[in-house]
Amino acid sequence: MAATQTLLLLPLLLASAWAQCPAPADLKNADGSKICAQLYTDSSPYYAQCCGGSVLQVQPGDDVPYLTLAWINRVSSLVVAPRCELNVWSRLGKEGYTRKFNSGIVYRLEELKKGLFGNWDNSISAYYCKCA
Repeated sequence: MAATQTLLLLPLLLASAWAQCPAPADLKNADGSKICAQLYTDSSPYYAQCCGGSVLQVQPGDDVPYLTLAWINRVSSLVVAPRCELNVWSRLGKEGYTRKFNSGIVYRLEELKKGLFGNWDNSISAYYCKCA
């Protein structure tokens, strides 16, 4: 009987292990100060499983014209805090296509057009984030 109950609970345990995007208002540092945005390397066809993989916390006022090799062109989903704005560029040095993200969740950057044929999945190379 115990083995059957364990097997029945397994899908629930796995579901809780999947990533889920935080609410924009929940973006806070350990000391309670605001995080401007969080960038994630993974997304999923299922919105409830987006915002997974590695996490990059972007602080208010961060101005990064050159992402590190670990992050360049790897962002697949993001969350921006209330009263904040994340500006991104598709090429290093704040060149190429640009886009502004206001407060909210972008589950799948591949759903946002970039140019005529592209999308924003794995396309962010630089960013600037500010909060009011």
